[in-house]
Amino acid sequence: MAFRIHDSVVRGEIDNRVKGIVCGKVWLENRAEPLTLELKGNAHRDLAGCLLTFTNPLKRVVHPHLDLLNPMQRGVAGDLTAARKARVFDLPFEEAYDMLKRKQNPPEHLANALYLEWFSEANGRVVIESADYKLTISQPSWQLSPQGEGQRARDVAAAMDEFTQRLTAAIKRHQRGQKDPEETWDEHDYERFLKESDARTDKYIELLEKYGDSDEAEARIAKEMGWDKDKQLTEEEAERQHEGIEEMNRACEEALNEPPSEPEPHREGIDWIRTADGDLRHPLQHRCFESAIKFRQRTDELGLERCDRDLDQFLSEFQITGVKLAGALSGLAQGHDYRDNAFTVAYLKRAVDHLHKAQAGLEAVAPKNLLPDETLTEAREELLEIRQGILNLMDEFRRELGGKG
Repeated sequence: MAFRIHDSVVRGEIDNRVKGIVCGKVWLENRAEPLTLELKGNAHRDLAGCLLTFTNPLKRVVHPHLDLLNPMQRGVAGDLTAARKARVFDLPFEEAYDMLKRKQNPPEHLANALYLEWFSEANGRVVIESADYKLTISQPSWQLSPQGEGQRARDVAAAMDEFTQRLTAAIKRHQRGQKDPEETWDEHDYERFLKESDARTDKYIELLEKYGDSDEAEARIAKEMGWDKDKQLTEEEAERQHEGIEEMNRACEEALNEPPSEPEPHREGIDWIRTADGDLRHPLQHRCFESAIKFRQRTDELGLERCDRDLDQFLSEFQITGVKLAGALSGLAQGHDYRDNAFTVAYLKRAVDHLHKAQAGLEAVAPKNLLPDETLTEAREELLEIRQGILNLMDEFRRELGGKG
């Protein structure tokens, strides 16, 4: 995945006054020394030949993987422009977000955004994008010709293609050794499949962020993802595809007309509970969800919101754990009878991985004296108990698998 560091930027400068060379510095929150950029290529016409300086007037958020960014960023310039079109809310973000949650459309307008992209030898694709920065652009010392613009675009496309090839290689790496879908899969087979799915998602997100959602972009993304719509089908293949789509549509319509399934009453409190909103949740997933919210609210009350990278890791990874538990256990809570225990165990392993990251973040916070001792103790106990709950479920599902064997 690309490094998107706009929230961590304090200030920076990009200098393309020498044709074919882009150099600069970017100062980031919680890093004493700036990133130094030494890139081959040119900016778009609006910045070509210019010195750009920028500052971020907003509250900075420390990137969770900031330490992985090499201080020397050598590589190829990507798209560098101060005129990328972006939709900007006319309201403060919190108000706009509240409207979106109420399924309302907050007022917005198109604005020019700063978009700085480069392909680093050390870190791959790095992106800074914001419509909020304060910019100063010098007069150009030279101007990019139409021929130069064409070459610039080709160079960026080549660098993006190389980056995309790495993402494709990651997908293929996880595909190796996968069983045929018709065979019986165990938890390790599902783990490989989930890693492949993650790699595909990473690639799709990168392409969507880079190219947008226009018709032209959709065709390009489809080709890159292997969904090429221009692929010619034989008449027989087209007929089978049409029949498959029709069958899928009929199944979806039937499912929509069926009443929602109800969980088994005697499993209440074990496999499911009903929340105050009437939703069905697995008890462990609900506990994790509510606990993560509780500790985030406490840090907000202490005025610690996003003030420390380790604290943010504890809170964000705790919340992600709840999301992973929902993915693993929602079917069980809602009484669905198509649960695959091997898949559930593989998914629960992912929840444990994120829980361990939450624990690591909490232990890194402890010596900083940011949280009261009683809050630290309570959080440690809660994480340990949720972890044990997940491990117990994994053992239970494995025993069921063994009994079926």
